[in-house]
Amino acid sequence: MDLLTICYLVFTFIGLYYLSLFTLIYLHNIKNIYYYIKPKKEYSISIVIPCYNGADGIERTIKKIFESDYPGLKKIIVVDDQSTDNSYEIIKGCEKKYPNVLALQTPKNTGNAAGAKNYGAKFVETELIGFSDDDAYPNSDAISKMVGFFNDPQVGAVTSRVLVQNRKKFLAKLQSIEYKLIAFTRKLFEFIDAIYVTNGPLSIYRNDVFKEIDGFDEKNLTEDIEITWNFLSKKWKVKISMPSIVYTTAPEKIKDWLKQRLRWNAGGIQTILKYKGEFLKKGMIGLFIFPYFVSAWILGIFGLGLLTYRLSRYLITQYLATSYSIGAQTAIITANDLAFSPSILFFFGITLLTLGVLYNLNALAHSRNEPKEFKRENIFDLIIYMFIYLLLYPMVLIGSIYKFLKKDYSW
Repeated sequence: MDLLTICYLVFTFIGLYYLSLFTLIYLHNIKNIYYYIKPKKEYSISIVIPCYNGADGIERTIKKIFESDYPGLKKIIVVDDQSTDNSYEIIKGCEKKYPNVLALQTPKNTGNAAGAKNYGAKFVETELIGFSDDDAYPNSDAISKMVGFFNDPQVGAVTSRVLVQNRKKFLAKLQSIEYKLIAFTRKLFEFIDAIYVTNGPLSIYRNDVFKEIDGFDEKNLTEDIEITWNFLSKKWKVKISMPSIVYTTAPEKIKDWLKQRLRWNAGGIQTILKYKGEFLKKGMIGLFIFPYFVSAWILGIFGLGLLTYRLSRYLITQYLATSYSIGAQTAIITANDLAFSPSILFFFGITLLTLGVLYNLNALAHSRNEPKEFKRENIFDLIIYMFIYLLLYPMVLIGSIYKFLKKDYSW
């Protein structure tokens, strides 16, 4: 058996393993995808919103959080990180307009969301502390359907389901599919205690634990991933409330999308290196999350390399064969060239592709509770997402490695 065949088999086996695992988890927990828990008491909570040049959406974000139906929401703390636009003026206006809104400004620009979040957290004295982005818009029942998970004293953090608000541009439509698939998969991960990130648009933590671990890591480009791994490493459980919907604004330009994804992946690399000591240790962070992250990245880069190799080899071979045929005045293509002999590798590939499509269709079907203004994604968008959009990820990962090696920690 040659090396290329072995690589194919390993790639296929890992893909089938994860798809089979997700399917079994789904079938075992199908009735609990959208469950939430009613709180046994009124947990007091404050929401911190970091803001940097968020003039376009910050007032709407404050308004949406203020409209929360949860009675235990005591304070909304909005932290302007020395914006260069009029964000702080808008925030100060909201402070006068809405009760319990506190407008703050960092002494100097921290350069990242973690810095502004930590600054705002200093003013929080409630039992729970939540965080939202300056362009995130939660439904009125989002918080009330999250806090009940804290009835379990072992739960340290709860996150929400993030969906894309702006879906007119084609790139945003593809991200809408992506976010729905991410949320569905993240819920499956919850059932095996393996949620690896508490998202920025809306997540809630136990305030005493948050302070105990010194808040967010301001050196990490993805502070929401790092703090989740921090909680997990200290044996706290992390949950997700699927009925708790928060809408976010997705990048509409390739340049903005690429900048965001480079940061996400570079931050992921930072997190992996920080917690490398957890690898294969007892607990889901060492036995599942860490191996899952690493294997997904390795397979992504390997898959891109394999695709590039096979495509280049095919094109070069066809070019040489065509050039020879023309020079020798022989047939460029014969009936034998059209013969189709399916192999076991072809069968595995088709199986993996089919299962992948079915998984994605099922995940999209589970995206409920959206307003009628949002149309369901069509099959064309899904095909572009699976066969073009996802192929960009390995290239983004390579760019993220370069960003990390350069120690470029800019946002």
